[in-house]
Amino acid sequence: MGARHNVTEFVLSGLFQSRELQHACFVLFSLFHVLTVLGNLLVIVTINVSQTLNAPMYFFLSHLSFADMCYPSATTPKMIADTFVEHKTISFNGCMTQLFSAHFFGGTEIFLLTAMAYDRYVAICRPLHYTTIMDRQKCGLLAGASWIAGFVHSILQTLLMVQLPFCGPNEIDNFFCDVHPLLKLACADTYVVGLIVVANSGMISLVSFLVLILSYMVILLNLRSRSAEGRRKALSTCGSHIITVLLVLVPPMFMYIRPSTTLAADKLVILFNIVMPPLLNPLIYTLRNNEVKNAMRKLFRVKRGLGEK
Repeated sequence: MGARHNVTEFVLSGLFQSRELQHACFVLFSLFHVLTVLGNLLVIVTINVSQTLNAPMYFFLSHLSFADMCYPSATTPKMIADTFVEHKTISFNGCMTQLFSAHFFGGTEIFLLTAMAYDRYVAICRPLHYTTIMDRQKCGLLAGASWIAGFVHSILQTLLMVQLPFCGPNEIDNFFCDVHPLLKLACADTYVVGLIVVANSGMISLVSFLVLILSYMVILLNLRSRSAEGRRKALSTCGSHIITVLLVLVPPMFMYIRPSTTLAADKLVILFNIVMPPLLNPLIYTLRNNEVKNAMRKLFRVKRGLGEK
């Protein structure tokens, strides 16, 4: 216990050392973060206000948008604030909180995508039983299970880090607290902990990716018996899901399926994972979906009408 508390704060190296690049990052990522929050908030409000978006897919999409809004908020505001600070520090407790939050919302995002893939599988492969299988209670259970699984995944990661002794040095070669940089700083043998991290994060990402890709392969095979219009609509919906799956799951597989080592590309890969999927998901799910676009138009017409009164 005493050895662990020798380090009371960590020093973050940040993304870049150049002041010009840091100022550019401030502008760029501030814009990205505002667009991410507003975009996902718009999706959540549209789904909850609309009378037509009652399908289970939209129920899961509202949960995914909430996770996408919170996931970058665990790390991006600190990263943006640090662009104007030369000595970027974070307390030990703040570091563990950041680690927990990032893995909680990131893990939940992966489990929600799995639930959404199951919903699409039932809708396309068992259409006659869809309303019976995917009733409100089942959807609530799947969404609740996704959040619980994300919490279990995250709390395990955090507990693994909290019990490690950190007695110096305390510089994290990253812009936020993550498992691999922290394992590198621990003054103890982290081989077993590193294997648990691979099992907890890497295997979750890999297994989820394989399950999702397999499920969409089964869906695509079942589309052969559908009409041309039915295939077009199903492919449009599944295409959005597949793009999101690739954006969300490929970076974590790169980061966590290997042993506990840090690579030069890690910063950019995890930055992409934190920033881009939450930013792009509202566009991916709305630009290819006429029902959501029509619901948004109605929402804006109602707001415009209220404003004129």
